This record gives sequence, C-alpha cells and structure tokens, in this order.
Amino acid sequence: MPKSYIFLLVAILTETIGTSALQASQQFSRLVPSIIVVVGYALSFYFLALALKTIPVGIAYAIWSGLGIVLIALIGWWVFGQRIDLPAVLGMAMILAGILVIHLFSKSAAH
Repeated sequence: MPKSYIFLLVAILTETIGTSALQASQQFSRLVPSIIVVVGYALSFYFLALALKTIPVGIAYAIWSGLGIVLIALIGWWVFGQRIDLPAVLGMAMILAGILVIHLFSKSAAH
C-alpha cells in the first residue's frame, strides 16, 4: 500500500475517533472527550494534508468522507446504541462501492 494511502487511512481513523469523542463530550461539557475531539481532528487534518501530496483532493476527500460516514455509523450503532435502518445500510453500501470503483478503476487515484 502506498504511503499516501496509509496517511489517508490514519486521517480517517483519527477523524473517526474525534467524531466519536464529540458524541461522548456531550457538547464539550466533559473534558477528556473534548480533548480527544481536538487532538483527533488536528491529527486527522495533518495526515490528510500529507496524503494530499500525491492523492488528488477530490479522490482523497471522497474516500475520507465516505469511509468516515460508514465507520461513524457503525460506531454509533455499536457504542451508542443508535439504530441504522435498511435504507441507511443500502446507502452506505453504495458509498463503499463508490470508493472501490474509485480505488480500483480510476486513473485519477494514486495507485
């Protein structure tokens, strides 16, 4: 896997951690989750910037936001007990399919 995609994966994971902590911070009223939000987002943007050295911004953002949506929905379901209905699951499956199409077939994506 190219280093730029490793940076993008780290950006996605740290953004997911930050967003999960945002839910846990209860509108920034809890200190530790609030700190995790700030650190998670800072790291996420740092690693996204590193990935953008070789991955076009549109491709990187599509992958970053798409995988982030799916991961946050899964964390919301698993950790916070939030419900995901069939249309949401189908929509997220289409997002994942789109990411696969970009990664496997696009000449714009850095491989």
